[in-house]
Amino acid sequence: MAVPCDHAEFQGPVKRYQSSEGFERGFCGNCGSSLYFHPKGSGLHGIPLGLFDDQTGLPFLTEFFIDQKPDCYAFANDTNQMTGAEFMETFRKR
Repeated sequence: MAVPCDHAEFQGPVKRYQSSEGFERGFCGNCGSSLYFHPKGSGLHGIPLGLFDDQTGLPFLTEFFIDQKPDCYAFANDTNQMTGAEFMETFRKR
């Protein structure tokens, strides 16, 4: 789930590292769990849905890296689908 930074609040021992050019990842400094990815310069944080206790009503709008998904993955709703190249280009512009 990608959310604007002003809608996300991270508490606790959050650590960050640059995972690739233009992108950083956040993780728990205690257990190492992944918390988010962040395209630097954008207002977005990509947060794994598994971090939310209640996922009711959360929209599934966009699939990233669709060109790398296994053939057996298919979702019931229509989504915006972005290849890896489209994702990188979109968020490097911000």
